[in-house]
Amino acid sequence: QVQLVESGGGLVQPGGSLRLSCAASGRILRLNSMGWYRQAPGKQRELVATISSDGNTNSVDSVKGRFTISRDNAKNTVYLQMNSLKPEDTAIYYCNVRVWESLMRLFDYWGQGTQVTVSS
Repeated sequence: QVQLVESGGGLVQPGGSLRLSCAASGRILRLNSMGWYRQAPGKQRELVATISSDGNTNSVDSVKGRFTISRDNAKNTVYLQMNSLKPEDTAIYYCNVRVWESLMRLFDYWGQGTQVTVSS
């Protein structure tokens, strides 16, 4: 069993910044890929950004140049630095971690979500 604890959400004005953190703990043999998703009211959950085990990153076009995903393997933590925030970024943000619990057990785990609200 793996638990994810998210932090860093809140209310920010347009153009402001936030940094989200997601720390994993529990039965972890090796961390694989990690990522961030978001879901706005009445919308489907969408992928925001991912980072592979070797540090390669991908992100959706709408956040390119504004959001940066990173990881700290020593702390089992993934981050999402969000700059130049827009009202359209308002959503609940969820972290996702793919983890090897053993040599033959690979699972995806989800955080409980943190609210990001961008408004003047």
